[in-house]
Amino acid sequence: MSAARDESDIEASRAPLMDHLIELRQRLLWAVVAFFVCFIVCYIFAQPIYNFLAQPLYHALEGQPNQRLIATAPQETFITYLTLSMWGGVFLSFPILAVQIWLFVAPGLYRDEKAAFLPYLFATPVLFVMGAALVLYLIMPMALHFLLSFQAPAGPGQLPIQLEAKVSEYFSLTMSLMFAFGLCFQLPVALTLLGRVGIVTGDGLAKARRYAVLGVFIVAGILTPPDALSQFALAVPVLLLYEISIWLVRLSERRRTMAAETPAAG
Repeated sequence: MSAARDESDIEASRAPLMDHLIELRQRLLWAVVAFFVCFIVCYIFAQPIYNFLAQPLYHALEGQPNQRLIATAPQETFITYLTLSMWGGVFLSFPILAVQIWLFVAPGLYRDEKAAFLPYLFATPVLFVMGAALVLYLIMPMALHFLLSFQAPAGPGQLPIQLEAKVSEYFSLTMSLMFAFGLCFQLPVALTLLGRVGIVTGDGLAKARRYAVLGVFIVAGILTPPDALSQFALAVPVLLLYEISIWLVRLSERRRTMAAETPAAG
């Protein structure tokens, strides 16, 4: 009965190709407008955003004479503010983009498919924020502590080595790490979706665990600064998410098995 109702709902939502293209254009237009509104809001608050993201460096340089960021080009700070505003606009407008995509594809999905994919709509930004927060509150402080240890004071016949961090380079590093860690934290979403369509299985993921550990540490070594603490700070959470992914895929498999056996039992 439910399947027949789903079929009738999908049939009722059918429309000519041109109507679908018009609706897609409208959905994309709303997403673009949302991005520009969020971009403008973030640019208005670019200075507070700058201060917030500069906190790891502020605390790392606290008490040192070179506690500052420098700009070596007249337009550098302005370009940095634009870049921060763009990242902020993408982040703030992502829920609106996701909702527009959902509203476009949802009429063509069965009820159980809607129930299956809707949680990923909420999990994706939450996991991304978790990865970005890990960078800001753990990775950057540890990395800066390690990198600043290479400064050297002046001595007889020696020139001192002091950090003079550029505005653009510091924020480029910070935003790149936040984006990379946010993507790494999408692992449960990606693996669970692959499990739902049958590309991967829970047992297969469990058997590949040793290769996953190796791959995660290789990626952590590439993405993080060259110190062991930063690498472990990324690798351990991602491996934990990998184990959660195995559990989620197996849970999805059990539900599919139960759903397939229920009609047969009836």
